[in-house]
Amino acid sequence: MPSYLPRAEIEAAAELVRRQMPATPLHHWPQLSAVTGCPTWVKHENHGPTGAFKFRGAITFMDWLTRTRPDCPGIITATRGNHGQGQARAATAAGLRAVIYVPRGNSPEKNAAMQAFGAELVEFGEDFDAARVEAMRVAEAEGLQAVPPFHRELVRGVSTYGLELFAAKPDLDTVYVPIGCGSGICGVIAARDALGLKTKVVGVVSTEAAGAKLSVEAGHLIETQTAHTFADGMAVRVPVAEAFEIYAKGADRILAVSDDEVAEAIRLYFRATHNAAEGAGAAALAALLQERERMAGQEVAVVMSGGNLDTSWMAEVLSGKTPHV
Repeated sequence: MPSYLPRAEIEAAAELVRRQMPATPLHHWPQLSAVTGCPTWVKHENHGPTGAFKFRGAITFMDWLTRTRPDCPGIITATRGNHGQGQARAATAAGLRAVIYVPRGNSPEKNAAMQAFGAELVEFGEDFDAARVEAMRVAEAEGLQAVPPFHRELVRGVSTYGLELFAAKPDLDTVYVPIGCGSGICGVIAARDALGLKTKVVGVVSTEAAGAKLSVEAGHLIETQTAHTFADGMAVRVPVAEAFEIYAKGADRILAVSDDEVAEAIRLYFRATHNAAEGAGAAALAALLQERERMAGQEVAVVMSGGNLDTSWMAEVLSGKTPHV
């Protein structure tokens, strides 16, 4: 299958990204593998400058924006936190405004991090999708560049972690990737296809925000009524059509994990690796644990896509509980 992005474009993006951040580690953790029942490799996107993979896409998007619209005063976007941190950091570094919309009740610590990176934070709506619609509406009125949740330039940057992953471990049988709006899984699929590898890509959603899984099974987009999960990086009601077109063809399957399973995966990560994962960051491991028997003996990678979990929720999880939203 032809790649969504040519290999040369991904490699060019990798050169651009490396100017602002080093490659993130890929580690094999024996205590983790003892529980999963297979050699398990962790791509540590939690070790990036904003604690999540989204900064990669912000780098390439901002490069594209400053080249194509040099008079642009700034950007506006919506987020639950990680995308917003990346965009605020990249925009501020480029001397631009960064207006970031979040839903009411969003993570206080992610909000604080975005503001520390220079974001002008606006709370609107009850969930990400409501905040996204409002941000896109306001963009035109204020002359700001709208940054949608999915864009070719975002995926080009994000695909660089897939390039790093497959360069370090080209013989992987399967890689598990969480799905929010889809840039992460689409970037991995693009990198795999550009390199001509046969690794299976498994998408992971929350049982409480399973739009991507339901859409693939139905063959058309399906929205969910709610997205109440503490794994806020996956708390999306409305699947993105452009992303759906890629993962519907490029993913081997999509699994749904519960908040209880995610909480247990966070605890396992902490016990076995002493890394702190946020909800979406642990979702891939939760899905692998679901498929422990199926994956026995295979070389498997899981993407720890972020580590930005609020302290109060981490305390709950490590005490054996599951946060409720």
